[in-house]
Amino acid sequence: MDYANTHRDIIEQCKQGHRTAQFELYKLYSKAMYNLCLRMVKNELDAEDILQNSFIDVFTKLDTFQYQSSIGAWIKRIVINNCINFLKRNRLRFEELDDRLTNLEVPEQDDQDQLKLTVERINRALFELPDGYRVVFSLYMLEGYDHKEIADILNITEATSKSQFSRAKIKLRELIKN
Repeated sequence: MDYANTHRDIIEQCKQGHRTAQFELYKLYSKAMYNLCLRMVKNELDAEDILQNSFIDVFTKLDTFQYQSSIGAWIKRIVINNCINFLKRNRLRFEELDDRLTNLEVPEQDDQDQLKLTVERINRALFELPDGYRVVFSLYMLEGYDHKEIADILNITEATSKSQFSRAKIKLRELIKN
């Protein structure tokens, strides 16, 4: 499938300012992008605001979309950037990698780790993570970015991204057990 040309007709109509096409594009992507916002900022009202601002950006910048990627990937990048900007304005903090933690190992799972997990339980635990852990974990595990990309996006080192991810996994296990 040619993902770069997915929804080309709708995009071209949006570029011409057709409101029905804009609403159609919004309907196609708003739910997934809202969920992304919510995972990153963990507040429904903030997620809604970021989503709306992101779609304003999408529609005002749509003339720059060149079909080099899918429209969904292009919109996702705008949403992630807006989430990160929001978090930075609200003092997103990352714990820098400490030299004594360079060989962080994830503890082995034991029999008690064989808990029945639910989406609700995992989401609740994800929302309890510190912001830095949650953002890196979400970008890596849920959005598919690698640590180099995350480091570039968040303006941190690749080592910090890896340590945040490793610590997030450990913390998630603890939160899920409780």
